[in-house]
Amino acid sequence: MNMANRTSAHTDLTLEASTGFARARLGLIIPSSNRLSEPHFRAFLPPDVAVHTTRLQMTGVHNKPLGPLLEDVARAAAALGDARCDVIVFHCTANSMEHGPEGEQKILAAVREASGAQALSTAQAVVEALRASAIGKMVLISPYSQSHNDHETRYLEALGFAVIHDVALGAPSVDYPHVPPAKWLEVTRANLRDEADGIFLSCTNTTQIDIIAQLEAELDKPVVNSNQATIWAALKRLAPKLGALVPPAALGSLMRR
Repeated sequence: MNMANRTSAHTDLTLEASTGFARARLGLIIPSSNRLSEPHFRAFLPPDVAVHTTRLQMTGVHNKPLGPLLEDVARAAAALGDARCDVIVFHCTANSMEHGPEGEQKILAAVREASGAQALSTAQAVVEALRASAIGKMVLISPYSQSHNDHETRYLEALGFAVIHDVALGAPSVDYPHVPPAKWLEVTRANLRDEADGIFLSCTNTTQIDIIAQLEAELDKPVVNSNQATIWAALKRLAPKLGALVPPAALGSLMRR
């Protein structure tokens, strides 16, 4: 296919998605403060996958116990179900890990029951990505407070992983999107551990996704990031509708697994 035809095909697919004739639909339930998940998903998903989003006030001052959170999740999932989403993601790394594996299963059940769609959480996607990348021992790096890293560590260790070193930048949540890719490179390089199988860059509202391929080339270790892992896991679930896809090289080795 020449460049003109390729451009025309991409335009046709984009028009198809924007006018309601997408081959697949992905729903995202994201924190109200999240500004980067939507542009990341739209940049890296095929153009004929429509992305529909519902926001919840569920982080920072809006953090709430599991019971009230499940009620909000069910309402959000039901709304995305009205859009006939094929897969609905509870897309917040910290919140999907905070209540442990059992709490995460309750969140997934709430999504399924309210929407009738396949349910996915960021935590589930990360775990699948870590296992696919053979990362048993990892360095965990996030913009969070240490308490958030601690409950992510507990969640991962409950599932058999080992967090051998972690870094929490302690940035205010409003500043997460403003941490530049160069800062994530600097922090990761400074905190690499030889015994780690790979790196987990946690958080859906960061620029971490921009450095995955560069880090893997430099460190010769796999890198998993929250948005990258969720895009990968969602595409696996949408594969029956989409068929074979060319993996985006910018998202690293995970996309070839």
